[in-house]
Amino acid sequence: MFKTLRLQLRFLLPLAITLVAAAYLAVPLLDQVTLRWFARDLNSRGQLVAGTLSDNAADAISSGRYERLRATMERVAQDERLFAMGLCSPDRRWLVRTSGFPRELSCQQAETVAAQPEHRLDLAGGPVHLGVHPVIGTPVQPLVAQTPSSAASSAAQASSLFVGPLIEPRAAPSDAQPVQLGELVLVHDLSFMERRSQDTRRYLIVFLAVLGFVIAVITMVVAQLSWRGWVNGVRAILRGEGLLTPMVPAPELAPFAEEMQQRLRDLEDEYRRLQGPESEWTAERLRALLHSQLSGDQVIVVSNREPYIHEHGENGVVVRRPASGLVTAVEPVMRACSGTWIAHGSGSADREVVDAQDRVAVPPGHDDYYLRRIWLSAEEERGYYFGFANEGLWPLCHVAHVRPIFRENDWETYKAVNQRFADAVVAEARSEDPVVLVQDYHFALLPAMVREKLPQATILTFWHIPWPNPESFGICPWRKELLQGLLGSTILGFHTRFHCRNFMETVDRYLEARIEQEHSTISFQDKETLVEAYPISIEWPAPATVAGWGPVVDCRQRVFARLGLAEDTCLAVGVDRFDYTKGILERLNAVERLLEKHPEWVGRFVFVQVAAPTRSSLEEYRSFQDRIERMSQRINERFGRPGYQPVHLLAQHHEPEQVNELFRAANICVVTSLHDGMNLVSKEFVAARDDEQGVLLLSRFAGAARELTEALIVNPYHVEETADALYQAATMPSAEQRERMASLRSTVHEFNVYRWAGHMLSDAARWRLRARVEARVRRLQQSTDGIKPHSKAAHTTRDAP
Repeated sequence: MFKTLRLQLRFLLPLAITLVAAAYLAVPLLDQVTLRWFARDLNSRGQLVAGTLSDNAADAISSGRYERLRATMERVAQDERLFAMGLCSPDRRWLVRTSGFPRELSCQQAETVAAQPEHRLDLAGGPVHLGVHPVIGTPVQPLVAQTPSSAASSAAQASSLFVGPLIEPRAAPSDAQPVQLGELVLVHDLSFMERRSQDTRRYLIVFLAVLGFVIAVITMVVAQLSWRGWVNGVRAILRGEGLLTPMVPAPELAPFAEEMQQRLRDLEDEYRRLQGPESEWTAERLRALLHSQLSGDQVIVVSNREPYIHEHGENGVVVRRPASGLVTAVEPVMRACSGTWIAHGSGSADREVVDAQDRVAVPPGHDDYYLRRIWLSAEEERGYYFGFANEGLWPLCHVAHVRPIFRENDWETYKAVNQRFADAVVAEARSEDPVVLVQDYHFALLPAMVREKLPQATILTFWHIPWPNPESFGICPWRKELLQGLLGSTILGFHTRFHCRNFMETVDRYLEARIEQEHSTISFQDKETLVEAYPISIEWPAPATVAGWGPVVDCRQRVFARLGLAEDTCLAVGVDRFDYTKGILERLNAVERLLEKHPEWVGRFVFVQVAAPTRSSLEEYRSFQDRIERMSQRINERFGRPGYQPVHLLAQHHEPEQVNELFRAANICVVTSLHDGMNLVSKEFVAARDDEQGVLLLSRFAGAARELTEALIVNPYHVEETADALYQAATMPSAEQRERMASLRSTVHEFNVYRWAGHMLSDAARWRLRARVEARVRRLQQSTDGIKPHSKAAHTTRDAP
């Protein structure tokens, strides 16, 4: 009871405070609006009174007899709002004033106040609103001044002063020109405005109080219905149970509630144990988490790129690992999970090594998990992968100044291939609720397709590239279909919170969905999706692996000998695919600018760019590779000399061991992505430098920049800034390098790929537990609802005569 009251007070108190604040803000505004309304009303009334008295005033001024005019003005001044009247001569003297006219008010002062926008004057008795109306006519005789008869009382009451024109309507003689005979002054009483303003305030406060009460009642009713369930809540209200009645569970649910509480306590204890301060994320810890929280659950990974490619070589079939950040991140997870990885078989010898179900055990010699390959025709690969995925979604999401291309036939192929992969997931599933990890933008439609066939599956979709803002994403003709497909996921992960916000804003713009920003959830078509940030990382090298690398000095000697470099060379490296989003052109511009500004580094500074060709069938990528080659040649021709070449472009695939050796030999690693989800090259360089030397130069537009803050963060579009950062890195003292690299290594070591996978799978385990609890509650409720009517019927039969 007290808990329910406490929860409802937590809502009612902020509501009451909000309403009081609204009243305080609204009352002054309402007073100003009311004042303007009454001012316009007084202006209209003043014009009417002035027009009525114009003839009498003109006659009195022309004749010099004011008794009749004074009597008329006294009668008119008896009006509720008109307080006093007076008539001024052209030389600013009073001719006639009513008995209540403020004595201290002069004709000159009345004209001054009438010239102001508000026509308002504060007297001893209160504020007045003044109106001055010129009396126009043809004089018959000289004007005779007459002293006002009675002194006006100035402290009578609050008044309003109004100023307006008074024009003689009668026709003047043909030989006489009309002149101003005087000015009629009207003083309006404003006390009635104050009374009406007070009434308005009281009405406003009462209205807000009633409105707040109604909102509170409606909110508590909705909360009651949501907590109990709509049907049970309505039944409870119809039975007369109050809104403040505590929620008492049904007796038949008590054993289940105790079991659930015990289970949750066990999970909490296990979670705290795993999150201990001395515990780090390793493959063993990830396996323990899978066995404790996902015990017996099957894990299926879906990606376009396969983790191992079988190709024909000179000595038979060889196995190669592709240069992919996705494979680098996900493959260690699969070795820990022992699940099934579904991917496109693209190797020339892939078909020769699979079994009848198109599966092969990998890694070779360890057989930790199965790789299930999907075969695509050249036309399917062209439409699904090269077309819609890489000519459409890739430039759309990276906003890299390359126009996305969307074709209808590419979209149809993309849908068909997504369906084939979804069918493969269903075929590989050994239960109704497997854990499915969908990787990247190639399968935006797959989560909803799998959800349709396996409603109980836990689908984790991770989007490895950035998510654009709603305006940019709106370019896609099939934006709604893509969003609906992704919302089939149980959990949708991005690298950063910024990308999560972009996605939620995009859904809010294009779909009818309920978005809860506080909990990062989206409810669409009775399904809830958690949108969360999971910064991806790499597998931290084991001590045995590090021992096999050899000393940094040896790595440096081998690399320098292979490239023909002098011993005192400052070596900077970049490792990327030939992709326009990686900023290769920008870093070459920075290298050229560095050699221009600091010619002393010519002959001593060398930049090595490893760029594996990719998507060469697309014109944009072929053109980009040609530009890089031409620019590298131009820089070498400009600054090169016999025995020295400032830029080495290695446009070929490098194995992980070769890349690691290059990282250990380099002084600087350059990562200048124009827009990137994370960029794992930066983290691989940090992991390779166990000597705590070397400098990381990192683009601010890479997701890694939010974690690796000790790197030199640059804007790659700013050539001067990047060139200066290269100079700073080349001249950085060894002690500063050690301090920066030690901090970077600590970050990458702690936030490794197992932590990334562990957090995602932990969230998945909690959602699976909640789904199972809800399913058991629904089944129990359905059985209870089915038993109660039957029992009632049986009872009626026994009591029947």
